[in-house]
Parts: sequence; C-alpha cells; structure tokens
Amino acid sequence: MTDIRERIEQEVEEARAVCDTAGSDSAECAAAWDAVEELQAEASHQKQAKPKTAFEKYCDDNPEADECRVYDD
Repeated sequence: MTDIRERIEQEVEEARAVCDTAGSDSAECAAAWDAVEELQAEASHQKQAKPKTAFEKYCDDNPEADECRVYDD
C-alpha cells in the first residue's frame, strides 16, 4: 500500500509541474490530474479488498485437496 501512496505523491508533483509549465487550462494539465485521480481510485479499491481467509489460503496452496474442489453445474 505504501508503494501506491508514493506513486500518488510522485504523480501529484508531476501534475503540479505540468500545470505550472503548460498552464492550468491545458490538456496536459488535465491528463496529469486524471492520472492522479486514477491512482487514488486504485488505492481506495485496494483498501476495500478483504483479506483471504485461512481456508482460501489453504486452497490456493492445495488446489487438489478434496475440500477445495469446485464443481460446475
């Protein structure tokens, strides 16, 4: 999670620099802030993801176990 926060901080700095250079009404400025917004949305999505249960971890490690079989109808 800290990696995405660092990327957000970097993108914010870049967006500010682009807007200072190209102007706040430029397409480049808008695109830079769109990139920041997308990263913030991804960070929010990652926070909402619930951790795997012990059973889910077990099935990831042992997909051939009888308990982990998935039957298609």
